[in-house]
Amino acid sequence: MQPYLRGAPPGLPFRLDEKTLSAGLNFTLSTSVGDIDLLGEITGVGSYEALAGHTIEVELFGARCRCLDLPTLIAAKVAAGRPKDLEAIAELRALLEEKR
Repeated sequence: MQPYLRGAPPGLPFRLDEKTLSAGLNFTLSTSVGDIDLLGEITGVGSYEALAGHTIEVELFGARCRCLDLPTLIAAKVAAGRPKDLEAIAELRALLEEKR
């Protein structure tokens, strides 16, 4: 999937492997199939361990992954307070209501 640090200058050496992941906390990546954020902690919401009980399991490209459930994702976006996050909250709340 050719992961590369999103926003990094072209040609900057980068290898996504166990050593890199162990040395960092959060990674925002561009890949050949789209952007992905790998987050070990979410400001205002908590660490991976604290959030593990607020996730759902999904399959992506043949691998099982844990993603935030909708209520926790909404809380994370509210805590972040960035304009792009605030724009998504109404849609996420509508999805949550539809799911209920």
